[in-house]
Amino acid sequence: MSETETAQPMELLTFKLGEQEYSLDIMSVREIRSWTRATPMPLAPSYMRGVINLRGTVLPVMDLAERLGLPKCAHSDRNVIIVVKHDGYMTGLLVDAVSDIVALNQEDLQQPPETAMQDGPSVIKSLTLIEDRMIRVLELSQIVIQAESDAA
Repeated sequence: MSETETAQPMELLTFKLGEQEYSLDIMSVREIRSWTRATPMPLAPSYMRGVINLRGTVLPVMDLAERLGLPKCAHSDRNVIIVVKHDGYMTGLLVDAVSDIVALNQEDLQQPPETAMQDGPSVIKSLTLIEDRMIRVLELSQIVIQAESDAA
């Protein structure tokens, strides 16, 4: 990796799922909106909450906690939907609450330990410490693409 790549700061949107903190590259985030009741779709995976109307577009919404094998998001006024775009597809990710936006350099990120890996690619791209908080950086391609192929 060249020095210019290493020195390039990246911004992450951090959010909570239960007591844990996760993040996504801010470049994949299109908007953050308050929770809207989703219309369930038959035969969809359990983590798919359904679809919502986003300014005339049908947007699938998944419970990100359940998608990651955590307990479902508890309903509260703080629940939000993070609208992300990956490979041309928009998806809503239901999370407990958005925390903040942080700027990091590549050297601030660490690879997850081998014990955290399963047989396939991991949903955790890297880990970072921010003020003694362990933040997991999600690999969006392993969450959204997988979900679309499961639902199809």
